[in-house]
Amino acid sequence: MENSTQQVELQIPESSRQISEDDYTNTNQQQQISRKSNKHYGWWFRIFLYIIFLLVGQCAATLLGRFYYDEGGNSKWMATFVQSSGFPILLPLFFLFKSSKNTAFSSPEKPSGFSLFLIYLFFGLMLAGDNLMYSYGLLYLPVSTYSLICASQLAFNCLFSLLLNAQKFTALILNSVVIVTISAALLAVHSESDTTSTKLSAGKYAIGFVCTVAASATYALYLSLLELTFKRVIKSETFNTILKMQVFPSFIASCACVVGLYASGEIRHLTAEMNGFNKGEISYLMTLIWTAVLWQICCIGLLGLIFEVSSLFSNVISTLGLPALPVLAVIFFNDKMDGEKIIALLLAVWGFLSYVYQNYLDDSKAKSSKSEENEATITH
Repeated sequence: MENSTQQVELQIPESSRQISEDDYTNTNQQQQISRKSNKHYGWWFRIFLYIIFLLVGQCAATLLGRFYYDEGGNSKWMATFVQSSGFPILLPLFFLFKSSKNTAFSSPEKPSGFSLFLIYLFFGLMLAGDNLMYSYGLLYLPVSTYSLICASQLAFNCLFSLLLNAQKFTALILNSVVIVTISAALLAVHSESDTTSTKLSAGKYAIGFVCTVAASATYALYLSLLELTFKRVIKSETFNTILKMQVFPSFIASCACVVGLYASGEIRHLTAEMNGFNKGEISYLMTLIWTAVLWQICCIGLLGLIFEVSSLFSNVISTLGLPALPVLAVIFFNDKMDGEKIIALLLAVWGFLSYVYQNYLDDSKAKSSKSEENEATITH
């Protein structure tokens, strides 16, 4: 009798301890789930913010670039300079994210300082040439036509990703390439309404068209080479290295633009250009300053998306604003939106959605594979 009483007394505290341990475990799990949920919402908020920065910066800077030309600005090198010269705005980010250890991938092997200098020099000169072609395109084309032709970047993205980044060419990607190419070709064939409404010669329209297509191809190549450089040469994709690949090439591009201003003789006409600006000198300066600032806001969005998601995703989002620009051009600059442009716009949107849907499928497949790997690891 005494033995059974002792067993009961021993069992009671034992079960009590088990219950309190279970309660502690459940509470701990709930706290972990809550933290993960907060992190998840925080991540989505940052993604949303970066997308807004990218789209607003890109659209507003393009519209201001057109405003500069419409109100009396004529310097192609100055229009090119402001696209890269706002990089000092990004310098505080080096200190804000100095301690960040979140990396997409990183390797202990680092390229030499001279190799990095050559990389920055190459990308800087490439960026300057690309921005100059965009400036010529924006000068000789209406914003609506310019932005629709820029959508051809999607086709070039697919081509260079296939050749340089081992991206698979699926039916949806092929559909995107064909549709966007038809959209650009439609604008090339039906150029009469643009040359009539803007009083441009057919020759200048052709120069603008060729420069915009070439700039779109160059930028697509720039992004593919950038991704290749991160993986094969720099072997790191921390926020710090991504920021350096934005700031240092921008500095070199800005220096190249200053050389271009002096070599072309445009530097001598800038004072007269400012005095003759239709909206006044203050408006001239504000237009250039805010264009530079907006392009860097766009860059912050681009860098944030590269860091948080991927370079491919940031590239896709950057093309999202292109279909919106023709509508904004009609509102702010009274661009003519005829039947050909509407069809070209619809085709560009169709091609873009095909491209986005393929990326969504690829992302879902990658997540599914990763989940299966994790389950297999837990099982073993």
